[in-house]
Amino acid sequence: MLLVLDFGNTQIKAAVFEKYTLLEMLRFEVVQASHLLELVWQRYPKINAVCCASVTLQHQTVLESLPESLEKWIIQRHHKFPFVNAYSTPQTLGMDRMVLAAGAVLAYPNQNRLVIDAGTCITYDFITEHDVYKGGAISPGINMRYKALHEYTAQLPLLTIADVFPLTGDSTEKSIHSGVLQGVLFEIEGVIAQYAQENHNFSIILTGGDANFLAAHLKNSIFANPNFLLESLVHVYQYQHND
Repeated sequence: MLLVLDFGNTQIKAAVFEKYTLLEMLRFEVVQASHLLELVWQRYPKINAVCCASVTLQHQTVLESLPESLEKWIIQRHHKFPFVNAYSTPQTLGMDRMVLAAGAVLAYPNQNRLVIDAGTCITYDFITEHDVYKGGAISPGINMRYKALHEYTAQLPLLTIADVFPLTGDSTEKSIHSGVLQGVLFEIEGVIAQYAQENHNFSIILTGGDANFLAAHLKNSIFANPNFLLESLVHVYQYQHND
């Protein structure tokens, strides 16, 4: 049984997997880690390993607080990945993007894949059917766009995501919602259309904190999987240990 940890800036996602089956997932603040992870051990005493992708000094403290009997496996850049990395600056490629790309290769074999991770930033990662990681794009996420409009202007208010955002906003707030949310949707639809035009046998994986919201409003029929990074951590762990 495997525990996987996804460290954010202030929060941790923790998930318990039995092979590739997700048994439980929880999200909590870093300061709550010791207490909540202790409860996880009590519920799942068969956990024998923990896997994560990146570690800061704060996160290192979390890992060191875990039982010594656990195998602590940190995915690092020098590990073997199931793709050829054609990024021109591989040393700058984020570990989260590498894990997502690996998960896409292992979960969706023999096809072109576009992974869209809609979180703080929106990242696009393209991996060919021959398992070559080509790269992609990085753009501001939804909350970052709202925040930028507020912080870089004198009078625009700070808003958060809205369920209704008409194309033509008839007030300042509705205009901001339209600009941010319609803009993100147009961007994603345009990126997907361009990749689909240039590639056959093409799969799209939409993940991240805003995945469900975006999937409900995109014209393309896309299956959203907010937990794909956690699942990808499991795939990479199993790939390393079964190789």
